[in-house]
Amino acid sequence: MKMMTNLFSVFDPTSSILNISMNWMSTFMGLMLIPMMFWLIPTRLTIFWNIIINTLYKEFKTLLGVSGMNGSTFIFISVFSLIMFNNFMGLFPYIFTSSSHLVFTLTLALPLWLSFMIYGWVNHTQHMFAHLVPQGTPPILMPFMVCIETISNMIRPGTLAVRLAANMIAGHLLMTLLGNTGPSVTYSIMVILITTQILLLMLESAVAIIQSYVFAVLSTLYSSEVN
Repeated sequence: MKMMTNLFSVFDPTSSILNISMNWMSTFMGLMLIPMMFWLIPTRLTIFWNIIINTLYKEFKTLLGVSGMNGSTFIFISVFSLIMFNNFMGLFPYIFTSSSHLVFTLTLALPLWLSFMIYGWVNHTQHMFAHLVPQGTPPILMPFMVCIETISNMIRPGTLAVRLAANMIAGHLLMTLLGNTGPSVTYSIMVILITTQILLLMLESAVAIIQSYVFAVLSTLYSSEVN
């Protein structure tokens, strides 16, 4: 049990100034890291980021359909940007990974899901009831389908939050375990270890983008269901 506690303590580094915890400051580090030039001059970085935003906008607009409210795509683009930034921040050594904690992921998933549910049940009550029974369900199975659909709907914020946190923890934990074996191995194995760590870092960079994209796309799909 003690070993497990030590293993997971890597995700909870304690950095404090005057006894004030600074862990969650990593979420706001972008304000210090992104230079002012980023906002003032159309550099290659801004052009590249605009291409990403435009692509996401078109995709989210397609998912939301014609019934989607104007401007709602930008909510999901903002969520994507926030999660992706925090995922990447966690790849740097000695920086607290806020997106690997359920406090962060549930804070994003729960209000989004709750707002969709409240809006849907208040404005489109009949449509929401129709969603509980999929088309073509035999009458005898309808009560069971209502139960199954209700449960699957209720666990949505949990699955969104846990998926993101678990994926962030899994990769970081593997890299930490491999990194901790470094001092006790020979030089020949060290080369293999470093190569593996570089490959894992590339994989984690891909996961950082994919998980933020998955979170944003699923949020978009959940919102399109209530219209």
